[in-house]
Amino acid sequence: MLAYAWNPEPDRLCRATTARTSPSVTGVTFNGFVVSLATTAAVHFGDVADPGSGEKGPANLSAAGQAIAMLALLEEKTRGNLTDEETRFLRQVLHELRLRLAEARKRTSGVAGEAASPDETASDE
Repeated sequence: MLAYAWNPEPDRLCRATTARTSPSVTGVTFNGFVVSLATTAAVHFGDVADPGSGEKGPANLSAAGQAIAMLALLEEKTRGNLTDEETRFLRQVLHELRLRLAEARKRTSGVAGEAASPDETASDE
């Protein structure tokens, strides 16, 4: 069975074989759920076309930060209840998204000193 994996390449998502293949009855996996939230952030970064319109929209860093904050909340609330693989996956996705947010803020501010640190999320906005 295939599950989604985060890929930091421009198209952001790829399918990869994973060792853990125990989806629920609905076929939803934890990693698939994480990818869904990460895709929401990617849409708000302007990286991925909106599923409804098929077009890339302008960046909305506040909304991207909120999607990252949801993933951070998920990490906090599931701590101790995930497999090692799920924990690593969630941490990697959060790391990549936080870096992306910091880079985007740096570009929009025009001043490197005003950019948020990679560990900050929308909670400061």
